[in-house]
Amino acid sequence: MSSILTNNSAMVALQTLKSVNSSLQDTQSQISTGKKVESASDNSAVWAISKVMESDVKGFQGIQESLSLGESTVAVALNASETVTDLLNDIKGRIVSAQEDNVDREKIQADIDALRDQIGAVVGAAQFNGLNLVQGTEDVNVLSSLDRSNNGDVTAENITVNRQDLTTQEGSLGTGTTTNLSANITASSATISSAAVRNDGAAVPTAADIGLTGDFSADSLAFNIGGTSITFAAGELSATAADAAQSIADAINAAQIEGISVNNNAGTLEFASTRDFEQTTISVTQGGASAGTLSATSVDLDQRAESFTLAATNVNEGDGYQISLSGGVVATYVASGGETMEDVAKGLKAAIDADGDADIRTLVNQNSSGEWVLNIATSGSTNETATIVANANDGDGDAVVTGGLAGLDGIDVSTSEGADKALENIETLIQNSIDAAASFGSVQGRIETQSEFIGALVDSFKSGIGSLVDADLEETSARLQALQVQQQLATQSLSIANQAPQNILALFR
Repeated sequence: MSSILTNNSAMVALQTLKSVNSSLQDTQSQISTGKKVESASDNSAVWAISKVMESDVKGFQGIQESLSLGESTVAVALNASETVTDLLNDIKGRIVSAQEDNVDREKIQADIDALRDQIGAVVGAAQFNGLNLVQGTEDVNVLSSLDRSNNGDVTAENITVNRQDLTTQEGSLGTGTTTNLSANITASSATISSAAVRNDGAAVPTAADIGLTGDFSADSLAFNIGGTSITFAAGELSATAADAAQSIADAINAAQIEGISVNNNAGTLEFASTRDFEQTTISVTQGGASAGTLSATSVDLDQRAESFTLAATNVNEGDGYQISLSGGVVATYVASGGETMEDVAKGLKAAIDADGDADIRTLVNQNSSGEWVLNIATSGSTNETATIVANANDGDGDAVVTGGLAGLDGIDVSTSEGADKALENIETLIQNSIDAAASFGSVQGRIETQSEFIGALVDSFKSGIGSLVDADLEETSARLQALQVQQQLATQSLSIANQAPQNILALFR
């Protein structure tokens, strides 16, 4: 049935034309924008995913800037620590030269002072954008990543850069404490004796060391005193024990063994030592008739120094250890993060030596249990009384952490004693600067690796976003031509459909 009121063919053709025009409009939009998903109305799921990824790309681009800033800051600190190491090695060369007696120590000291000032200048100038990693102890975080979990939560990840304090700052204890750490450092004696010591560590005279009784006229004796041999053949000693002991004492004293002396006390050989840091073993072998009697065939002479043993325990930032001597020397060491008892022992030694008391000598070593030991000796006319204070800082922030080059200001080679102390301590300072450079070098390598990874990650994200929302222009171009043809055909079809009612007029002619 035909109707002049309702043209079904025209309506179908019109709907077809509208559909083609809509598709053509979308295709032209993809060609002009280059995207197949331009807004949420195009594909809400894909659009949402792409926007999250685009947000992550922006974040990672900011992280790249953070890593670049951190890398530059660490590079400055690394250069500074390497320069400080070189300067310390130069100071070591001057200290070695000062070991000779026929040199001008005053001029050498002037060179050392100049190098020390240069180290201070390097440490003070080693900043990038106001951040100096070779001063202070507070760690610095460099933003390195944004981690997105399955539920959409985002957490920031950081690369921690440990500051390496290369200042000469002397430490000071805090006023408040949470823990008394005095039990961590044990002294063999609170009194550091200036006198020679016996095998029991007491001052001479004391009980006998090796007693002689009987007839030694046909005996042979061979003494070994810390590696030095003194022998007596059969017939060289008197039959009287007291006279034999006197002959032995005279011979040993005449040998002038460094730091060793012996006294004859009515037939008793009383050995004494002024060796500060060396235990001496004295042994005797008896031969010949062996008619005489020895009370001992071997004794040990202890070192004159008193030992301060630090317990093998963890050291926390802010832990402070202080040894005060009655003569006025006060040594304080406050640990920074990541340090050990070795650092504490060597730091206390450097602080004592930096005081400049020529009568006080120090040595750091390890005992058989692996504990670090600070040995202190005095050659002064009076004994020294040691007082120990050790506390954990309460977090008030008033404790001053000891700088990694503390003791450098106290290096003085103008005397032979000062030159000896300086040679011992410069190695510790050099090792501290080397450790600082190694730490910065390690973290710089990590930052560089992370920066390269973030750059590759951003490229991957961009590629992924493109695969989701970018239009395939080859396909879109072909579709455009097809739609243009369909548009022409739909227009023609609509025109034909609109002509159909005209045929009805022929029926009324």
